[in-house]
Amino acid sequence: MTILIYFLLIITIPILVQFYLRRTFADHLRIAAASGLTGREVARKILDANGLYDVRVEEVRGKLTDHYDPTTKTVRLSSDNYYGSSIASVSVAAHEVGHAIQDAEHYAFLRFRHALVPLATFGSNASFIFIFLGLLLYSTNMILLGILTMAFAVLFQVVTLPVEFNASSRALNQMVSLNVIGMNEEHAARKVLNAAALTYVAATVVAVLELLRFIMVYAGMNND
Repeated sequence: MTILIYFLLIITIPILVQFYLRRTFADHLRIAAASGLTGREVARKILDANGLYDVRVEEVRGKLTDHYDPTTKTVRLSSDNYYGSSIASVSVAAHEVGHAIQDAEHYAFLRFRHALVPLATFGSNASFIFIFLGLLLYSTNMILLGILTMAFAVLFQVVTLPVEFNASSRALNQMVSLNVIGMNEEHAARKVLNAAALTYVAATVVAVLELLRFIMVYAGMNND
């Protein structure tokens, strides 16, 4: 029963959060921001207001594929948000610019997350191989190696949380101070940003649950 509940949790949590995000985004995609600015214009306005003239704003294909690329100093916005002037579009655009501001200010958690990328990538790819071999060969040492490498990937997820919440906080402050949104639109913008942040919370919860599961497997094998 415990195993069944566990698998239900790691399957349903991401699905429910994604559904909530897409529903929230779609609802606010239909609500025009009073400023009439597009996501691209909002991104440029916030960047310029913070002296980040060298950061580019580009369109990227796909839905909700928005991101900031620190290697090329580029804010990339999906088509809906690049051309759109909805509450959803300007909120997402401002959030990605929040990451550009973090980068410019050498925000500690962002730097730490960047440093973790190679270890997290290796952990994500290698941990299950080590754990599978450990279970196959009944080797606790191999499972422990898998747990340790998986821990880097989990740590990356955990460190991502303050990075994302801080970017959203910066986004909201910038939008209000630069009159991108009015005071009566602040609640709607916050709702969009919180929905996006929930996806990272869900990913972290699932990652931590996976790590705990294998720690329990390792402990059980040691007790046999």
